[in-house]
Amino acid sequence: MLETGIKGTQEVEVGEDNSAKTMGSGTLDVFATPAMIALMEKTAWTSVAPYLEEGQGTVGTHLDVTHDAPTPLGKTVTCDSELVEIDGRRLVFEVTARDGSHVIGKGRHERFIISEEKFQAKANQA
Repeated sequence: MLETGIKGTQEVEVGEDNSAKTMGSGTLDVFATPAMIALMEKTAWTSVAPYLEEGQGTVGTHLDVTHDAPTPLGKTVTCDSELVEIDGRRLVFEVTARDGSHVIGKGRHERFIISEEKFQAKANQA
């Protein structure tokens, strides 16, 4: 059953493939902001996926996050999420990313529950 308090955790190692230089979000060999956001989204959606009905999924609709500190190549970034609000099909998560004991980013992320088949069909018609 989908209810507030559901938590998730995901990790990623910082490498050239998710660096600011490679992802085009800067010129340095540090963890890219788009990579941090992707990790936050993955952590949120995977945390609630087991609680959804067959054929349902979620899509990200809003992010309000900060990227507060750099993380060099070779470190591991861990993201934690918690489902803090359910409003119909709208889900709100608190997300926090850390590299070790240091918080590197945090904020809120909203997702909507969708029918995957209907959503994909609509996207294919666009």
